[in-house]
Amino acid sequence: MASPKKSALGRGLSALLEHTETDITGASIQGERESAVLGSIANIGLESIEANPFQPRTRFENAALDELAESIRQHGIIQPVTVRKMGNGTFQLISGERRFRASQLAGLTEIPAYVRLANDQTMLEMALVENIQREDLNPIEVAISYKRLIDECDLTHEGLSEKLSKSRSNITNFLRLLKLPAEIQMALQKGNISMGHARALIGVDDHQKQLEIFERIINEVLSVRDVENLARKAKKVNLDPSIVESQKQFYNTARQNLAHNLNAKVDLKFLPKGNGKISIEFTNEHDLNRLIALLQNPNQNYSY
Repeated sequence: MASPKKSALGRGLSALLEHTETDITGASIQGERESAVLGSIANIGLESIEANPFQPRTRFENAALDELAESIRQHGIIQPVTVRKMGNGTFQLISGERRFRASQLAGLTEIPAYVRLANDQTMLEMALVENIQREDLNPIEVAISYKRLIDECDLTHEGLSEKLSKSRSNITNFLRLLKLPAEIQMALQKGNISMGHARALIGVDDHQKQLEIFERIINEVLSVRDVENLARKAKKVNLDPSIVESQKQFYNTARQNLAHNLNAKVDLKFLPKGNGKISIEFTNEHDLNRLIALLQNPNQNYSY
């Protein structure tokens, strides 16, 4: 029998919604004499709700908000927001900031909400985890959310991988985006370049070269394959010329010594990954036997 699938949200938003000890909607809004019921909803004045300070999303498209606001005018709020009680009749958003903003645009005075218990640490984790699950979060926002979960929620890469049901390579690839120059990160946020373009640029160590290739992406509408080729060429160019020349001299001397010791023509071929081939020519079967014997017993003299 297969084991039950682990929740991708870990101890995030779903966990908070599934436990009665965190649901204080009934007790907080309807009065202490009434017991809280899991799933109960309260209508809370918009003026009493403040935005989530841990919200990882930094960009809200005005057109999308206007569209959601019109839907709310016609159909109302289908899915309640989630808040935590702050005291003095105020509340703080845990999730649903787009619905909250759109409700303001729609002219509503109150909004249906679940009221939950959560401290700052839990708030941050829930906000980050919930937003990462959304498809409309851009790669940089995902990367920043990953970094904040690691830094501020004291998670390891492995722990984050388990919590989000993401591979460690996925997490590493996103975190590496934050090493790109600001101009490239902004272009990725706006959708001017793709994740594939950005990953190819990460392979270029020099920031100036990254920016040069980035300009070509924009001006020449380069494909990801084009950028990968440019990145490979940039790696070769970035090698220290003095080191390259020293390596050439070393291998040329090695080839000459080997040819002299074997009394045969020798060729060294180097491949991109650092490996290579040694080719030794022979003139006839007699010469082949001589080379085989010499290679097997290099201290013997096989001049026949």
